[in-house]
Amino acid sequence: MVNKVTLIGNLGRDVEMRRLENGSAVAKFSVATNESYKDKNNEWQTLTEWHDVICWRALAERAESQLSKGKLVYIEGKLTHRKFKDKEGIDRYKTEVVAGTFRLLERREAQNFADGQRQENNAVPSPKTTQNELKQAEDGDDLPF
Repeated sequence: MVNKVTLIGNLGRDVEMRRLENGSAVAKFSVATNESYKDKNNEWQTLTEWHDVICWRALAERAESQLSKGKLVYIEGKLTHRKFKDKEGIDRYKTEVVAGTFRLLERREAQNFADGQRQENNAVPSPKTTQNELKQAEDGDDLPF
């Protein structure tokens, strides 16, 4: 059986960090992904999905120091569902992605130059970023951030 989620999107808010009573770090943030399609009138539409992401321990501390609102990020993790009671005692349900790893996919400003030549590729890959991830990151220019 497999429970694996892969997201490339922009952070919708800064990372919220807290520590549990046992000292474990927990980071929470949201990521927006976009899907573009043509509707029945042959006009392009964009559907934005919001994903709640949770990081634990050392990954949470790394998220707090490296991630902020608007940054492009690659996330791998698993999908989880939990049930809780709200303040009124009503059962609520939450779906979240528990991150196992993430990679920051930074964008350089258009003014950046290397060796006197303009950079054509705005994505700055981490050492393990694949060509497919870069292509997906470059295609994300229509994100709302």
